Amino acid sequence: MASNNFLKKILNPWLWLNILAMAIIVILISMGLRYGLDLYTHHGQTVEVPSILHKTYNDAEDMLDKVHLDIVVSDTDYVKTMQPDCVLEQSPAPGEIVKPGRLIYVKINASSTPRRPLPDIIDNSSLRDAQSRLTALGFQLGEPEYIPGEKEWVYGIKTQGRQLATGDRVSIEDPLVIQVGDGRRDMSQPVTYIDSNTYYFGEEEEEEEEKPQKVRPHYRRPVERREGYRAESTEPSQPASATSSFTKVDIPSVTTAPTVPSAPKPVKTE
Repeated sequence: MASNNFLKKILNPWLWLNILAMAIIVILISMGLRYGLDLYTHHGQTVEVPSILHKTYNDAEDMLDKVHLDIVVSDTDYVKTMQPDCVLEQSPAPGEIVKPGRLIYVKINASSTPRRPLPDIIDNSSLRDAQSRLTALGFQLGEPEYIPGEKEWVYGIKTQGRQLATGDRVSIEDPLVIQVGDGRRDMSQPVTYIDSNTYYFGEEEEEEEEKPQKVRPHYRRPVERREGYRAESTEPSQPASATSSFTKVDIPSVTTAPTVPSAPKPVKTE
């Protein structure tokens, strides 16, 4: 009985239709992976990267679109002699063989001068260190300005007559003037560092205006004599030049009191 049921299930046409459908699906997936990957990766297809250097961004985009390449801006820079929005660098380089759809990374020339923050070098570095840091950031440097202070020590930064502070954004085209000490200041002399408009050194500090002091008049104290004279009352506000008159006062003589004899001690009687 069990064998008859097994044969019926094996000979059932729906079972073989399901197996055939699964086989067809597996074949289609295999063929799709085989040819689909070739189409996606452009297997066997190559193009040569054209040169788009010094071309405007719109012209470079049109040139790459014709050979089925895409353009992406990766960075900007500034070159004064080049026109704004032109291509300064490209990667991959011109002439390389790549597949269609490859991304071409370019660096574009900025339309305006970039402004960068001033690093922390005021009263924090020597002249040589400040020059190397500013040059690495792309700043232009003028001749240093020597002021009274410790030798080769940076006291300030100026540009176009304006004093700069740490963090100020400055155009890289504006030349920077570094204020450094010339070594003429005494080490014991105080110096005030001001990261703004003016620097005051000990020998150049402006003297403060002396405020007028109130002069208190002096008064002569009343004079008392020990020879039996008493000074007449005078006012405390009377100046020292005023004279005082004195009146003679009789001082009574002091007499000693007579001594009193002590009483005799009582005598005990038996």
